[in-house]
Amino acid sequence: MLKTLSLAPIGVVHSCYKEKFGIPRQPGLAPASTGTIRLLPPYNLPDAVRGLEGNTHIWIQFVFHQCLRDEWKPTVRPPRLGGNERLGVFATRATFRPNPLGLSVVRLEGIACTGKEVLIHISGLDLVEGTPVLDIKPYIPYVDKVDDARSAFAPDAPVSHPVFWTPEGKAALNAYEQQHGAIESLIEQVLQQDPRPAYRHGKTDGKTYGIRLMQADVRFQIREGDKGVLTVWVVNVAF
Repeated sequence: MLKTLSLAPIGVVHSCYKEKFGIPRQPGLAPASTGTIRLLPPYNLPDAVRGLEGNTHIWIQFVFHQCLRDEWKPTVRPPRLGGNERLGVFATRATFRPNPLGLSVVRLEGIACTGKEVLIHISGLDLVEGTPVLDIKPYIPYVDKVDDARSAFAPDAPVSHPVFWTPEGKAALNAYEQQHGAIESLIEQVLQQDPRPAYRHGKTDGKTYGIRLMQADVRFQIREGDKGVLTVWVVNVAF
């Protein structure tokens, strides 16, 4: 029986998410998010992805490279539960694990093979810039989709908050998009999930938060709207 196992990355992710803060906690929650997997030598061969373009979605196995620790713990405090309850690490998708491995299903947007570069364009991702990729597999609907599956840990999708723009924020957005291209949908899809730490969810705190998306530094606030509904206000888009 193997006691250790050495794995080499086959590629690296170039992502619209430049830092961990604000990344959706599951893939597919921000369909406008985009990224590219750049295959590394010796795996950067067109033959290695032959036939992959016939799939709409792919599985990505990767390393939580920004969450490496020397020790592991049998229980974790999942953000989904506000950090107030402990569950077994294998009962969650927490990033701090005995082996820091992650698994995401993303939409395959296209493949470009030019010279020595093999680039796999994806969307709906939850991966930060520089994520090492260990493997890629096609998503196969008839076996990967389980109609009667359930999860006691996370039975429902996250609450979605309305997103509004201050006049200053909208003007800054327009200036950004004229220079760099569309980003409004990505900003709104990320912010509607309230990227703040889970223990702040459901509360206003009067703070202005920042999140890096593409080439933008987005500033936002959480405010109380009609009937106590929390709303997200984008106050600036700097670049």
